[in-house]
Amino acid sequence: METNKEYKLIPTFGDSFGAGWRVMSDNFLRLFLVVFVLAILTGPMKGLDFHFDGSDFHNFPWKWEGDWEQIFGLASIGVFAVFIGLIALLYVFLALPVVKYGGKMIFVQAVRKVKPDFELLIRGFWQNYLNIILANLLVIALVVLGLFALIVPGIIIACRLAFVPYIVMDKKLDPIEAVELSWRLTRGHGWTIFLMGFVSFFIIIFGLILFLVGVFPALIWISSSFASLYQAVLLEKEKPVEQIAA
Repeated sequence: METNKEYKLIPTFGDSFGAGWRVMSDNFLRLFLVVFVLAILTGPMKGLDFHFDGSDFHNFPWKWEGDWEQIFGLASIGVFAVFIGLIALLYVFLALPVVKYGGKMIFVQAVRKVKPDFELLIRGFWQNYLNIILANLLVIALVVLGLFALIVPGIIIACRLAFVPYIVMDKKLDPIEAVELSWRLTRGHGWTIFLMGFVSFFIIIFGLILFLVGVFPALIWISSSFASLYQAVLLEKEKPVEQIAA
């Protein structure tokens, strides 16, 4: 994995994607494993989509007669749906962020030419767990509030807080400090983050066109590019991030 040539870490659109491509090339199998695990863990949530209408009940093995047995049967279906929904909600907000944040830190390690530590995918459950969960909730709340304010503010907030997951994992800051530091670090780089996110959408679409096989390289490239941008911005500031946060 190690190479003698350092990555060209400059916080621009082209240089970030260029560095991301080289990071992907040097660490493809390790980063593929990370993306594959994340796909497995996030994939089931996309399948939890319940829709009911009158036609769904035509295939029931009974006709509605209004007796208590049928009422109990329908109530049981409702309770089961609520239970599954609650489990899914808890998983999305209390477990999935830990894995996603850990995955982002693994990509930062790859950019820094550090052998990726796969334990980071789950380490957050016993280290820094509360900061990860609260930071994720805070970012979601701020972005949603911004989207309610004519959408554009939400996009701006999402771009300016793009570094929060990296900061929480990398610097172990609390949610408020991570949000504040991300806002400062991304000053002057908002358009770069927006354009990278916009282009990333089409990279994923192109990967889907390639019979789904291209999705994994696409995701690896995108994740490596954003991790490269984060590291490039840190280097650009020259001062240690602890001094910037002060």
